[in-house]
Amino acid sequence: MRDIPTGARIAVVGAVVGAGACALPVLRQGVPWAAVALLAGLYALCEWPPRCPVLAGKVSVPIAPGSFFPVLLAAAFLLPPAAAALVAVPGALIAYVEEEPRRVRRVWRAAQLAIAASAAAGAHVLLGGREALGGRGAATAPDFPYALLPAGAAALVFCLVLTALDGLILATAERRPPRTAWRGLLLRSLAPHCVHGLAGLMMAVLWRSGFGPPAALFVLLPMYISCWVFAQYHRERAAHRATIRALVQAVDIKDRYTRGHSERVGRASEMIARELGMEEGRLEVIRFAGILHDVGKLGVPTRVLRKDGPLTPEERAVIELHPEYGHEMVRGIGFLGEARAAILHHHERLDGSGYPYGLAGGQIPEAARVVAVADAFDAMTSTRSYRRARPVAAAVTELQRCAGAQFDPRMVGGLVRALSRYGWHVEVTADEPGPAARGNLPPPGPVKAPAVPAGPVADLLPTPPANGRFSPLADVAEPGPRPRPEPGLPGPRPSNAQGA
Repeated sequence: MRDIPTGARIAVVGAVVGAGACALPVLRQGVPWAAVALLAGLYALCEWPPRCPVLAGKVSVPIAPGSFFPVLLAAAFLLPPAAAALVAVPGALIAYVEEEPRRVRRVWRAAQLAIAASAAAGAHVLLGGREALGGRGAATAPDFPYALLPAGAAALVFCLVLTALDGLILATAERRPPRTAWRGLLLRSLAPHCVHGLAGLMMAVLWRSGFGPPAALFVLLPMYISCWVFAQYHRERAAHRATIRALVQAVDIKDRYTRGHSERVGRASEMIARELGMEEGRLEVIRFAGILHDVGKLGVPTRVLRKDGPLTPEERAVIELHPEYGHEMVRGIGFLGEARAAILHHHERLDGSGYPYGLAGGQIPEAARVVAVADAFDAMTSTRSYRRARPVAAAVTELQRCAGAQFDPRMVGGLVRALSRYGWHVEVTADEPGPAARGNLPPPGPVKAPAVPAGPVADLLPTPPANGRFSPLADVAEPGPRPRPEPGLPGPRPSNAQGA
């Protein structure tokens, strides 16, 4: 708990206290303990396989929580609010958790689900849902369609409580702005919780029927099928990430001077996108765009990337083709979405002087404008073998100076706000051992001061300019604009005379 922000600790303790208050009435109420034990054991059994040493990795199980919410909603339909709160606790405490601190996350999840189940049960009782379910025997059949109303209200309350608490922990633990912490949570959760509510209602009706609790277990079959589909989806996403890691490792091996640059640009791009309030679904795509922005260097000859002397104009033209090479490499990877356009256009500039096509202003895709700022920021603040890193404050000042001409001011502002909120720590990016490159510290030994005035920021290349001097911010001469493409056309590619 010591590493958790104070606000998050207060939220966790408050949730635990709230869950205890929800469950406290069981001490003075008549509670069907057999039903509580059976439903709690069933929910725990559903959440247990991912942690079982024998079954883990051998069966298709859900990767994220929520797949077995119908059991909790069935408990909310069948039990008093205090008893429904108890059903969620054992399963939440043994559920699989990927990230640290696992114990705190499990306690938070148990408290969150207990409060949500209790609130859902209260809403269900308030609307007469217990009577609408009927009882054992055909004489007291469920009152359809009215039974759908209290069940739907309970599922809605369950969803509202969970999303409210999810937003609270995002705002306190990850320090997200309140306007973005809750954005989109309810809309993304509403449809799945409605489906869970219908499945929970089916379990409750079968439970109260003449066949008794064993009949309700048949609902677990379609639930486990949905879990299998969910697990397959996550396996596919894991394969996507593995593909991206392989591409990034290939770039790092080929261009050793920018090792780690891709991951940091991806992280900075995600920070900017999150600060701008982009939807969760876009954040991962923007991060992929930042990670893969230099994948086109795989198409650049290694002798050019690792050249120790100055680049000739022809060699510089070859390196300037890397956005187009990168776009060609990833154009068939469908899950990248708008990241492909960002890879192609991350060297465009607002004033139209960038490359490869000289796009200007709103012609440049939004994702490319995000990656351009993240790329330039990391290029300035990371240490390379031939020059030291610039302090974060100096890099931010230069980005602000170039905003409006080279960079989108919105993206620069988003980065500044994200840095003030989270800070920035640079890892080793060159073949230099030791912590010299961490935290924007210069490498050991004397470093020559810049000999030329600062110009607009450009992406760093692994070779010094012909005069042997470095601009404080750019290691390459600024390329001139290329002919702009006609609308809807890909634009001209450089001739062989400009290339290798």
